[in-house]
Amino acid sequence: MSIQIQKDKCVGCGRCIEACPGNLIKKDIDGKAYIKHMRDCWGCTSCLKECRLGAIQFFLGADIGGRGSKLTVSKKGDCNVWKIEDLQGHIRTIEVNPKDANKY
Repeated sequence: MSIQIQKDKCVGCGRCIEACPGNLIKKDIDGKAYIKHMRDCWGCTSCLKECRLGAIQFFLGADIGGRGSKLTVSKKGDCNVWKIEDLQGHIRTIEVNPKDANKY
């Protein structure tokens, strides 16, 4: 499992830096986020949930059934939108409204 930050999508808002419990995410000279020591990241996904631009991807390795897919999270109104892209480029989207969490 690993986090990947796409610098071309990062706007340097710092939300991921504040969310990282391990204090592993820093800003480079251009103000873009990067993970200082990737080996120390335990994949908690706190940064992923805070990034509203889809600049952070979570690699879903075979060890957790992801078969190499990448996950990004964004907001659409009240919903969290989970986008999963597999190795062939197929995208599956799941919309979750946190207000419905206890509905079922």
